[in-house]
Amino acid sequence: MFNALVVTKDEDSGKTSAAVQQIAVDDLPQGEVLVAVEYSTLNYKDGLCIGPGAGLVRKYPHVPGIDFAGTVEESADARYKPGDKVVLTGRRVGEAHWGGYAQKARVLADWLVPLPEGLDSRAAMAVGTAGFTAMLAVMALEDHGLQKDHGPVLVTGAAGGVGSVATAILAHLGHEVAAVTGRPEQEAYLRGLGASQIVPRDELTEVTRKPLESEQWAGCVDAVAGAMLGRVLKQIKYGGSVAAIGLAGGAAIEGALITPFILRSVNLLGIDSVMQPYDNRLRAWQRIARDLPMDKLEAMVQPATLSDLPQLGADILKGQVKGRVVVDVNA
Repeated sequence: MFNALVVTKDEDSGKTSAAVQQIAVDDLPQGEVLVAVEYSTLNYKDGLCIGPGAGLVRKYPHVPGIDFAGTVEESADARYKPGDKVVLTGRRVGEAHWGGYAQKARVLADWLVPLPEGLDSRAAMAVGTAGFTAMLAVMALEDHGLQKDHGPVLVTGAAGGVGSVATAILAHLGHEVAAVTGRPEQEAYLRGLGASQIVPRDELTEVTRKPLESEQWAGCVDAVAGAMLGRVLKQIKYGGSVAAIGLAGGAAIEGALITPFILRSVNLLGIDSVMQPYDNRLRAWQRIARDLPMDKLEAMVQPATLSDLPQLGADILKGQVKGRVVVDVNA
C-alpha cells in the first residue's frame, strides 16, 4: 500500500473532493513501466482536476498530477531498467490517466524520457511541465531565427510558472528580457530571475485602434493570450515570433491581426507540451539541463506535500501561486 491524493465524486450531488488515501499497486492503470515517484508539481490543470474538474476528469476515482520524476521499479520495456531515473510530462497523465500525486505510477514506456545528466528528480520537477513548456517556447523562437542581438524579448505572465522559467532561460542565454506583470510587488522577484525591464500589464491590455505600433520586441513568450496577445503582435519587430502557450486572458484576440503577419512577417507559434514527439521532449530536457540556471530556479520553488494540494489547487485557480510548487510525494 502507498499514499496518493485521490479525487472522488459524489454521484448524488456531483461534487468532488480530494484527500490523501492509501491505494495498492493493483489499483493503478495498465502500463509497461512502474515508477517509484519522488516528486511532482502543481500546475493550473492540476487545480482544475483537484477542484470541479471543468471536463478534464471523466472517470473517478482519479489521481491528478500532470508530471512526475522518479526511479523505475519494474519495466516490461527494454529501454528502461529498474533503477533508471526518468521524467514524464504531458501525454494527458493526471487527466485521462492517473498521474504523479502518488508514491507510485504506472505508464506506457513511450511517455517517459530518461532524466538527463545534471538533473535529479527534485530539480526536474522544479522545472516541471511549466519549465518544459517554457523551454519548448524558447526553442521555437530560436528555430525561427531569434538571436540575442535582435533586441528585447517580452515574456507575458512572467511571475507564473511558465513565465518565470522562460525569463530565467532567456536571461541566462544572454537575451534582454522584458517581463510583464500586473503585480508591482513581483519586480524584485523577476529581476532576480534576470529580467532587465518590467512592463506593467496595463500597458498591454488597453485595446487600440492602430493596426500596427512601434516595433519594440524581437520576440515574445506569451502565456496570457486574449487582448494582450493582440496588442503584443502589433509591437513585434519585423520577422519576429511569438510563442503562444496559454489562454489565461481568453481565446479571443482583439485587433487587425492580419497586418503584423503581412506587413511585418510576424510568426505566431503555438506551443503544445502534451503531445510532443519523443525526440523533441528529449532535446528539450537536455537543453534544460544545460541552459537553465539552477540557482535562479531555486528562487521560484515553493515546497509542498500531498496533503497541501487541495488548498494549493484552489489557490492556483485564483492566481495566488507564484513560481513553481514542487510536491514531495513521500513527505
